[in-house]
Amino acid sequence: MEKREQLYEGKAKKVFTTDDPELLIVSYKDDATAFNGLKKGTIVGKGVINNKMSNLLMQKLEKEAHIPTHFVEELNDRETVVKKVSIVPLEVIIRNIAAGSFSKNYGVEEGVVFDHPTIEFSYKNDDLGDPLINEYHALALKLATKEEIELIKEYAFAANCYMKAYWKERGVILVDFKLEFGRLSDGTIVLADEISPDTCRFWDAETKEKLDKDRFRRDLGGVEDAYAEIMGRLS
Repeated sequence: MEKREQLYEGKAKKVFTTDDPELLIVSYKDDATAFNGLKKGTIVGKGVINNKMSNLLMQKLEKEAHIPTHFVEELNDRETVVKKVSIVPLEVIIRNIAAGSFSKNYGVEEGVVFDHPTIEFSYKNDDLGDPLINEYHALALKLATKEEIELIKEYAFAANCYMKAYWKERGVILVDFKLEFGRLSDGTIVLADEISPDTCRFWDAETKEKLDKDRFRRDLGGVEDAYAEIMGRLS
């Protein structure tokens, strides 16, 4: 696999073309951002952890939860080969417990456990601040078809069901998480982007200690230690 020109650089990753037009190489960075890029910093080793955790969880979701993903092959600590997709501009958030923007927007105390997981969509658009939208907005904006939205919801809830149980066995509560999906060249919807402490809220089951990016967002300290701890739970 030959890495060629840089196609894109985002907040946490760089994407490169390869000698195969259907495959890309993603390279994970240690850069950290929050609040739509207003807060910036570095979390040493984050790129390695996010790369390896994403790859492991995507393989498990594909094999055990039957959710197709963009994962192809891990090249090294920071780089992975993925299928080229056209990202569906919807951020899909599954919540099991009130935290973050849900608590802030709706006045619900952090830590309240929901009877059923919730799902919400944000329009993936930095210029607009990734606004919260519903399915009718998504259809009106032509972000996805009705069938695609139903499939995305099905995959997101299946991922939640699998990952909640997976992390529970490792003494971790999966509070909430964000997923992104993409279309392959034939239109197939697959899970894309990443699954990591950047995109999930993880709490220690006993202490409720935060083991994710909230430590960076809220200046709680011990960010690198938290990322290393949650990575250690994977083994």
